[in-house]
Amino acid sequence: MNTPTSYTVHPSAIVDEGAQIGEGSRVWHFVHVCGGAQIGKGVSLGQNVFVGNKVTIGDKCKIQNNVSVYDNVILEEGVFCGPSMVFTNVYNPRSLIERKNEYRDTWVKKGATLGANCTIVCGVTVGEYAFVGAGAVVNKDVNPYALMVGVPARQIGWMSEFGEQIPLPLKGEGQYTCPHSGQIYLLHGERMSRKPASAAE
Repeated sequence: MNTPTSYTVHPSAIVDEGAQIGEGSRVWHFVHVCGGAQIGKGVSLGQNVFVGNKVTIGDKCKIQNNVSVYDNVILEEGVFCGPSMVFTNVYNPRSLIERKNEYRDTWVKKGATLGANCTIVCGVTVGEYAFVGAGAVVNKDVNPYALMVGVPARQIGWMSEFGEQIPLPLKGEGQYTCPHSGQIYLLHGERMSRKPASAAE
């Protein structure tokens, strides 16, 4: 999987020995991938991206320009990280106090979108196919399919896997069929889920 010809690395990029990068991935200008990183197949790392040692990036993720994916961040399959968005890994950093043993895990689930210039404060989980708007600051867990905006981020709606807003209230009971995919979404209380394909037939 990690042969030099299985993925593309720009001459200006630095990939430290030991880094695992999957087939078909692309590492663009001035990227630095640390030796402990685990990167899946078909991943795109845009210009000036940094990937730490204790980082896992799933298949088909897109990390846009100027994003640093620090230690203790896990991105599942198909996560989109917009330009210049920010991860942290220490909740109360001080230059004069060593806190590397206090890193908090950040988990971004399958298909989630993190908009340009948003900030994901360490220790949170962003649910499957959630959508964090540009410039938002997420400091608590995000429900699957939730649409989050603002500082601090608040939920204002739901998003489909196709990437369009679902016209259902924030809580209650409801059903919606995506006109693009035919997928059926079910709202139960304050949770959104997608009906399995077999159940939708």
